[in-house]
Amino acid sequence: MGRPRMFDEKSVLDAAVSEFRVHGFTDTSTEQLCEAAGVRRSTLYNTFTSKDELFVRALQHYLETTSAAQREVLGDESLNGIERLHAYFDLMIEEEVCAAEDGHAAGCMAIGTRMTPDVARRDDRIRRLLDQGLNNQLSALSLAVRQGQADGSISKNVAPENAAQLIVSLVAGLRVMAQAGRSPGDLRSMTSLGLTALLP
Repeated sequence: MGRPRMFDEKSVLDAAVSEFRVHGFTDTSTEQLCEAAGVRRSTLYNTFTSKDELFVRALQHYLETTSAAQREVLGDESLNGIERLHAYFDLMIEEEVCAAEDGHAAGCMAIGTRMTPDVARRDDRIRRLLDQGLNNQLSALSLAVRQGQADGSISKNVAPENAAQLIVSLVAGLRVMAQAGRSPGDLRSMTSLGLTALLP
């Protein structure tokens, strides 16, 4: 019978996500991961076998967690369609506010990985996870746009799929501007201006 684990795997994945999303795969050392997770190197490798495997598992965990939070906001029936989109951006802006208190931007593990294609080429699972995550994101956003078109808060002249792609592009821009040190007020102004393209 194996020795029981002395750590919570979800907590380790949360810690790994925090490091990878800010520093990326290449600039995150095993020492950083161990310190953030509060575990020894041997314990980390006994569970995840390698930094590469931990990255894949952390990316999957990140995408599942963020997708669940985003779907909850985008499916909030107490809000109309455009309000859901504003609430969606508020999720990310709040992340940036919290991260700024620690002296850095929140980062995005998916965007960061997309922008470093060598990482995705390390393991085909990474590309599949990114593609699935993007498809899920676009699908949830398209549904929110359709809801807005039904309740009159979003123009019916905009194709929901195109609107979803615009919003994903705004998310990427928000993350870049946060890295550049723009204030939460600036980020809100940027996203609000972008969403005016969807108004009736």
